[in-house]
Amino acid sequence: MRDRKQNVFDDLYAVAGWLATNGYTKADRLAVMGGSNGGLLTGVAITQRPDLWSCVVCQVPLLDMLRYQQFLMARFWVPEYGSSEEADQFRWLRAYSPYHNIKKGQRYPAMLITAGENDTRVHPLHARKMAARLQAMAANDHDTDPILLWVDRDGGHGQGKPLTLRVRDAVDRWSFIMSQTGCCR
Repeated sequence: MRDRKQNVFDDLYAVAGWLATNGYTKADRLAVMGGSNGGLLTGVAITQRPDLWSCVVCQVPLLDMLRYQQFLMARFWVPEYGSSEEADQFRWLRAYSPYHNIKKGQRYPAMLITAGENDTRVHPLHARKMAARLQAMAANDHDTDPILLWVDRDGGHGQGKPLTLRVRDAVDRWSFIMSQTGCCR
């Protein structure tokens, strides 16, 4: 995958475009949600194509692709993603790294970023840094298109939660999506 990772993002944009072109939806009614590697996908989607989405739910994501390998077990993912410690790999990681591609003054879709304080795979610093930077730099009206962060103090990467907590999290995600896409109007 490594230097061809952009293909994954382009495929997502093609699907969103097809849905809009064929009358199934439009950007102000379209949400995208993903976790873990899908959190990276949604993080890139908000920075590369903010025009396609009403809102984004980004769960337990990798977002700082220049430093990801320095935390927890992420060093083992270098064969999949590459390493910013290598000059050629730095260039293509920097090109899509969500944290490094936030533009000051850009309006971004509403975003809910989640993390688990006890995540042993993806450090919650990714979610915290991204939320803070978006909140500081985005031209969003934070009443209508907020950038929200939820760090589950008892959670990890997502596995092993009791049913009550899984239901709580699903209600939070879907309430956010419905409020932003107009599903409940």
